[in-house]
Amino acid sequence: MQRAGLVEEPPFDFWPYFNAIPKSDFEGYSCSARRVEYVYREPTRMFEHVLVDSEDRNIFMVLALDRMADRVVGHRLLDLPRLYGRGPVRAHPG
Repeated sequence: MQRAGLVEEPPFDFWPYFNAIPKSDFEGYSCSARRVEYVYREPTRMFEHVLVDSEDRNIFMVLALDRMADRVVGHRLLDLPRLYGRGPVRAHPG
């Protein structure tokens, strides 16, 4: 995956999908600012991962976009400290 430029427009409006994600999938984290600093695209440019920032700089809601079909194919909360086992174990907020 290659990081996409920050000035690029998204291939389609993915926010309706984002708004429909169940609250429980955020595991107590808030991404309500709807801020995106990281977008990664695979070499064929068919798929893109959009990382929506949370209030914690190491937690993101990731949306997987199918650029050819103009649809979101899924989402996942990316908790980097939990994934890599770094930092203290802490309870999720909320």
